[in-house]
Amino acid sequence: MREDLTRHGVEETRTPADVDRMIATDGTVLMVVNSVCGCAAGRARPAVGMALQTKNRPTKAATVFAGGDEEATAHLRAIMAEHGHPPSSPSMALFKDGKPVYMLNREIGRAHV
Repeated sequence: MREDLTRHGVEETRTPADVDRMIATDGTVLMVVNSVCGCAAGRARPAVGMALQTKNRPTKAATVFAGGDEEATAHLRAIMAEHGHPPSSPSMALFKDGKPVYMLNREIGRAHV
């Protein structure tokens, strides 16, 4: 399940410090909350793979694994909660210059931050 994303060049962020370092990247960063659920397997991971094959792609892409990288996942979710987004697995957030600009999650479909 991790390899479904890493084979597309998505970097794993396994600690809160890894998450902070990734989000602080200049440019755009796609952060993906990966999980073992069917939504992640059937839609989210394939969608990330397809999106990263296009010419309009983020500067970097990274992932936390819900249920595996618990502290990193909780940290990313806390950052998103500060912007009004509840935890969701799977979910994706787009950051630009360290700030969240877009959120896509399972519960509400999509929402701007």
